[in-house]
Amino acid sequence: MTHDRSASIHPVNYDALPGGDLVRQGLADLGRRDETVAALLVSIGAPRLRRIGIPVPKRTFRDPEHRLYLFLAAEDSDSAHSRYNAWVGRLVSFENAAECVS
Repeated sequence: MTHDRSASIHPVNYDALPGGDLVRQGLADLGRRDETVAALLVSIGAPRLRRIGIPVPKRTFRDPEHRLYLFLAAEDSDSAHSRYNAWVGRLVSFENAAECVS
């Protein structure tokens, strides 16, 4: 039997979880359709975030992984890959912690 976690997480104290500030900002940016690092990360993590009960807007950015990389490369192409991995690592830290408290 599978456990549906989508309704199991209660209001999230984003500040209590690693990367929570990033996810909170990404949700707000995504709601306004602002293409930011945070919004692209929430778009990347949308399926998993929804499964753990985070209210991700239905409309997310298409191809967010590629868009995030291009966004970072536009700022500094030499460090884009390492910064991409660091940002995604923050998202994964949040997802892991949120699953533990759900």
